Amino acid sequence: MPARVIVQSLPDYTHAQLVTAGHHGFVIDEPEHDNGNDLGPTPYELLAAALGGCTAMTLQIYARRKQIPLLEVAVEVEHERVHAKDCLECKHEREGKIDVLRRRIVLRGPLTPEQRDELVSVANRCPVHKTLMNAPEIIDSVELAE
Repeated sequence: MPARVIVQSLPDYTHAQLVTAGHHGFVIDEPEHDNGNDLGPTPYELLAAALGGCTAMTLQIYARRKQIPLLEVAVEVEHERVHAKDCLECKHEREGKIDVLRRRIVLRGPLTPEQRDELVSVANRCPVHKTLMNAPEIIDSVELAE
């Protein structure tokens, strides 16, 4: 069954949107310096959270299954838009501005170097990482409400 999220504008605010995901609800917004009301995370912060959260969950699931003594995972994700020519670590040759997500993974536990390397390789198998690397198709439909 496909994942479904509903995003609906909040008419009393400049950018704020109400998000409903299953039985969860929250607000996304832009910071005040971007004419928002700072009522919640920005869309890019949610994207970073999705990558970080999926990475941490994937590592924990894998470690449990393989009985690797991983006690805790912390994932820090930073997003920025930079000129492609300025990104020395970027693997793709593109022009213009590009989005760069920098992911820092901190593992805690009595891990061997081999286990640490194994977990680092598993991090790239998290479903959100795979989705971002594969440039998903976005198929739009538009309706006019009366």
